[in-house]
Amino acid sequence: MARKPREQGPYPESVNRLVEAFAAMPGIGRRTAERLSFWVLKASSEEASALTDAIVAVKGSVRHCDICWSIADASPCPICTDPSRDASLVMVVEQPKDLVNLEKTGNYCGVYHTLMGRLDPLDGVGPDSITAGDLLGRVVDPTRNARGTKVREVVLALNPDMEGDTTGLYLAELLSGSGVTVTRLARGIPSGSQIEFANRAALADAIALRQRFGS
Repeated sequence: MARKPREQGPYPESVNRLVEAFAAMPGIGRRTAERLSFWVLKASSEEASALTDAIVAVKGSVRHCDICWSIADASPCPICTDPSRDASLVMVVEQPKDLVNLEKTGNYCGVYHTLMGRLDPLDGVGPDSITAGDLLGRVVDPTRNARGTKVREVVLALNPDMEGDTTGLYLAELLSGSGVTVTRLARGIPSGSQIEFANRAALADAIALRQRFGS
């Protein structure tokens, strides 16, 4: 006679909780969550503590920059306060990881603005869910921009897909009449791809060949 399966699985409750915690992460399936959990079980106390301390440190010390919304240990962030960067040139990205990849090209000397998302009406992501209002604030009020500098150009470095284009059109309309030039990265990045996965050469070309966006 077959036994009734345990509702919580064959693991101790603490292990089940760990598996569920890993499985709740983006891109982590149940089997991967189990492998990660068993790595923690087999790790030394020092290794497990180091992982715990790193998580606690990130949650306790990392914050969003009050100007650009990038993640940093302090606000304003090092990029916004760097006097060698052109604060009149603001590149708009969807997520902090896009900023990191663009910085690796070494081809951009301005500052950034992180939207923390993009418009996606089907998923209920509207203008109030991104930091578009803060971007407009930086454009119309120089005191809200890095080092109190007046913005002359906004570069839209959004992913070249439907949601990215929708967000770009919205931002171009939002900034129309503000007096700033709105450009976007040249399509050195293939349509439908993600900035996160673009190589340095493609990103460098996209920055150098950026195009005017909107009217």
